[in-house]
Amino acid sequence: KKMKELLEVIVLPLVDNPQDVEITETEKEDGEILLSLKVNSSDMGKVIGRQGRIAKAIRTVMKAAANKDGKKVAVEIVE
Repeated sequence: KKMKELLEVIVLPLVDNPQDVEITETEKEDGEILLSLKVNSSDMGKVIGRQGRIAKAIRTVMKAAANKDGKKVAVEIVE
C-alpha cells in the first residue's frame, strides 16, 4: 500500500491528466511487489522522459524505498 502511494506522489505532479492515473499493485509469489502504472496516452512521454530517464528515476526511487523496507519492487508502465 505504501509503495503504491509513493508512486502516486511521484507521478501525479508529472502528468496533465492526474485523473487518468491508475496504479495496480500485485504481490508476486517471491514477495516482489509489482506496480503497474497506467497514464493517459498524452502523458506517456512525461512519465517515460527522454531516453527513459524519468521512468528510470522513478524506478530508482521506488527501489530505494522498497529496499529500506526490505522489499523488492518493480514498476511497469503500461500503455
